[in-house]
Amino acid sequence: MTDLSPLDADGVSAAVDDALAAFAAATTLDDLKEARLAHTGDKAPVSLANRQIGALEPADKAAAGKNMGMARGRLNKALEARQAELEAERDASVLVEEAVDVTLPVNRAMTGARHPLESLQERMCDTFVAMGWEVAEGPEMEAEWFNFDALNFDPDHPAREMQDTFFIDPPEAGIVLRTHTSPVQVRAALERRDALVNDGRGIYVVCPGKTFRTDALDATHTPVFHQIEGLAVDKGLTMAHLKGTLDAFARSLFGPDAVTRLRPNFFPFTEPSAEMDLRCFVCQGEDTACRTCSGTGWIEWGGCGMTHPNVLIAAGIDPEQYTAFAFGMGVERTLMFRHGVTDMRDMVEGDVRFSQQFGMEV
Repeated sequence: MTDLSPLDADGVSAAVDDALAAFAAATTLDDLKEARLAHTGDKAPVSLANRQIGALEPADKAAAGKNMGMARGRLNKALEARQAELEAERDASVLVEEAVDVTLPVNRAMTGARHPLESLQERMCDTFVAMGWEVAEGPEMEAEWFNFDALNFDPDHPAREMQDTFFIDPPEAGIVLRTHTSPVQVRAALERRDALVNDGRGIYVVCPGKTFRTDALDATHTPVFHQIEGLAVDKGLTMAHLKGTLDAFARSLFGPDAVTRLRPNFFPFTEPSAEMDLRCFVCQGEDTACRTCSGTGWIEWGGCGMTHPNVLIAAGIDPEQYTAFAFGMGVERTLMFRHGVTDMRDMVEGDVRFSQQFGMEV
């Protein structure tokens, strides 16, 4: 039927009937596509006949145009109708074939979780940010001067020995893996000294971070651990300000009923110095046989005190005009207190099940 004339009404009608039959016989959208190309494509009889209109005599063009227009209209209408029917059948089939029973139990893929040490460290920092303090950070590979000398450690202090401190080769270079986050306090004081002296802006910084000591890994020790320390430098600061700050810190982490005490101690960088204890969470100080507090009723949390004048002098601050206090707590130890974690190795072994139990907030 390649020589079909646009003036041949019967021939055009027959070609249309063949196309309609092919459309109706298509059972899938792919079948319908093949039928459409065969009967409406560039080489289809109706399409070829339509192209011949331009070569007809002017008197015949009107009749041929009307004939072909009606034919093409029937084809398009039938094609659209069959397209809609097959698409509806396909959608209905997909709904049945791809239906999912959401009540069936499934094996969910394990997801990761934020480590509770990271979340707890952020929460501890947030407590001080809410009080108007700044968060300061410093390098983990530190100069021995910042780690020891500026903090009033004597040259023969035991902490300087190789058995307590990781020295970077060569040892005489004076570079260590910091043993505490206190060097950040010195750096923060040096950076803010001019604002303190010239503008009267007190220094209030909290310093979280990773620290390193040559301890063997066991249930209560790890060679890599986290600390959070604080430093406040201003005019007129006293132990009362230190006690009030630490009480607020303890209540934010352990609840409004947390009870603290300061117990005299010694640290090279503070004078006077104290250990901060928390009332035992298990026995509340009422069980002399309590294994958590060894019957004392108190649990050691961290060290604190009024910053030694030599430390202020190392930072270029006049101890005759300014006073300061400092404190430091272990993040791992705090996590053990808050959540009853008994083995520090659980925190470092990388088992995601340990982190998942704490959820998004600790």
